[in-house]
Amino acid sequence: MSTVLDIKNLTFSYPNGDFLYRDFSLELKKGELICLLGASGSGKSTLFELICGNLKPKSGVITHKKAAQIYQDPYSSFHPTYSIFTQIKDVVKRDLKRREYLPLCEKLSLSEKLLHEKPHKLSGGELQRCSILRALLLKTELILADEPTSALDNITQIDILKHLLGTLEECGVLLITHDRALAKWCADKTIFLESA
Repeated sequence: MSTVLDIKNLTFSYPNGDFLYRDFSLELKKGELICLLGASGSGKSTLFELICGNLKPKSGVITHKKAAQIYQDPYSSFHPTYSIFTQIKDVVKRDLKRREYLPLCEKLSLSEKLLHEKPHKLSGGELQRCSILRALLLKTELILADEPTSALDNITQIDILKHLLGTLEECGVLLITHDRALAKWCADKTIFLESA
């Protein structure tokens, strides 16, 4: 399988001088799901910022295929004044046909009607599933998922993760979680990050 994310000898610290990463390396291939497991402050979300180019490493090289992100807080990832569907179209930058998104909606237990609502009309769980829908419609080879099921109940959580696992023929997934049991259940590999 082809490599979708390659991190070589990454070193990064914030201005206070505490190093979150020293010579950190990671390779993620299409078809794999790797979990980042660690306490708050261990650098899990910072790694996503580094991958996306929002932060610059002190040294090391990060190369990756086009990435889609699923954020922990779905309310911060949607603008409050536009419909969900409008915002998804703006991100994927193409006309969306019903035959393309309706099967995904069904798998994510989302009604088509919800897509035409504004974010405040949806529950946290519904909005998080819309965030996952948006990431899947981007059709990237790399999905960066930051606690993507934190707003969902346990049964829905498992269903959504099964669907993410079903995408692995097309992409690789890097998943942040604090749940050891969840990581053990779904990950091909788990990386434990220690707090700074």
